Amino acid sequence: MTERAFQTRPRSPRWTHVALRVRNIDATIAWYERFTNLTLLDRRTDEFGHGAWLGHDDIDPTSPFVLVLVQFFEHCDPFSGISTATLTPFAHLGIELPERADVDSVADAARLAGCLASEPVQLPPPVGYVCMARDPDGNLVEFSFDQGVFALAYNRSNTPPND
Repeated sequence: MTERAFQTRPRSPRWTHVALRVRNIDATIAWYERFTNLTLLDRRTDEFGHGAWLGHDDIDPTSPFVLVLVQFFEHCDPFSGISTATLTPFAHLGIELPERADVDSVADAARLAGCLASEPVQLPPPVGYVCMARDPDGNLVEFSFDQGVFALAYNRSNTPPND
């Protein structure tokens, strides 16, 4: 029997992360820290490459969710025969923002940085007001206002949001 590495585990299956393969982990970490409120929670290097976990500083210990970034070393990439995919044209990571003006601010910053993929647009409910930006590897990140994902989760939990 294999020794367990961690003693703390979920009580039931939990959705914990989305993982992206990246070409330059430093550039990708910097991009997510600039354009989102995700921060570097953990970073490591092993014989396969570099890894990083980004998330919210106030991560919920009962429902952790992180963005995993991995940059494999060329000489020992366990997935070298598999094509690298990006989240595009519609596949994306979504971030809901508290104010409509926040979407415009992200779009302005992304436009100046040359990574704005789609201008802000008002779409029918439940989509809301959205724009899209491309991370350094071409993955799409959607920034939305009034999308309702947060409201749905909040209303289902009946607990106050973190302020």
